[in-house]
Amino acid sequence: MTPTTFATGDPQDIAAVLANKDHRAAYQRQLMTAHPDQTVLALKLNTPGPIKNNARITAAFDAGLAAFTHDLTRQQVTTTLVDRWDNPTGPEAFLLSATDATTMKQLAVAFEDQHPLGRLFDIDVLTSHHEGPLSRQDNNLPQRRCFICNRPAKVCARSRAHSVLELQTAIDQTLTTYFTEQESKQ
Repeated sequence: MTPTTFATGDPQDIAAVLANKDHRAAYQRQLMTAHPDQTVLALKLNTPGPIKNNARITAAFDAGLAAFTHDLTRQQVTTTLVDRWDNPTGPEAFLLSATDATTMKQLAVAFEDQHPLGRLFDIDVLTSHHEGPLSRQDNNLPQRRCFICNRPAKVCARSRAHSVLELQTAIDQTLTTYFTEQESKQ
């Protein structure tokens, strides 16, 4: 049975996902060229399977984006939302900050590792002074952990240790718990 989070939406094939990846990369290059002294942050979700966007996924993205920018504000880091995409391939946001890229990568990793929705997020940190996104490894930061078993995520992804259904079920449970807790606080 398909988990609730992934029960609706417009299925995306690999061609659509790859075309969106190319579009994102071009847009990131454009931002770095236009703002060479700024750090670019590109936020998206890790969503396994063909459903990449629907009302629940968008709500999770919006909640995570708000939490991340709130965390940055508490750290006295200013960001500017440059663009927000709501494509069938998934919601995405692009931010600019005058804060150096190394600090931004540390803050992004802290959010990805510590916030209840953070493990769903992929936050790329880019600068015109570095080829490609800054990596955790380049900054001596801990490896991303698997959503299910807590082993290094790259190992599980490469070996396909978990099925799409297992990953979707874990994400669905995380979102249900998160939204239930948020509703109880209101």
